Amino acid sequence: MSMIKLKRFQKITTALALSAFLAACASSGDSPTGTPSEVQEIQSQLLGDMPLPAASKMMGSDSLIIGRGDNWVGRVVLSGVQTPTDIYAFFQAEYPKVGWTTVSAVKSKTSILVFTKGDRTATIEVNEGSFGGPKTIITITASPKNANVVAPTKK
Repeated sequence: MSMIKLKRFQKITTALALSAFLAACASSGDSPTGTPSEVQEIQSQLLGDMPLPAASKMMGSDSLIIGRGDNWVGRVVLSGVQTPTDIYAFFQAEYPKVGWTTVSAVKSKTSILVFTKGDRTATIEVNEGSFGGPKTIITITASPKNANVVAPTKK
């Protein structure tokens, strides 16, 4: 091959490889794909010391994670396969086992649990899913405990 044809061939193969990679990313949907243990590993790398109910899947388009591991902040939305009652019981039982302290727990149509650990707060909202959708929608919001929140002043 001449040098010009070789360079053109390299550009085409690079473009094909990149488009195949992007297509693979796009087709993976909201959740990490792989075996359940691989998905759990990805989620634990992202969320650190916050256990998740078995088979729950992250809904990436609704989630916003800043940072990773034990210091992430933001919101994670998950779809759960268990009932809201079972998922509520999971968080109530499992979070204290890994050092989270229960501050508040309200069981209702929209259940809310609030935990603290060190200088962090985690609020967990558990809602019934929609017909034909996930059985349960779980929203976890994590933030620094004493975030300096300033109320807007009236002018």
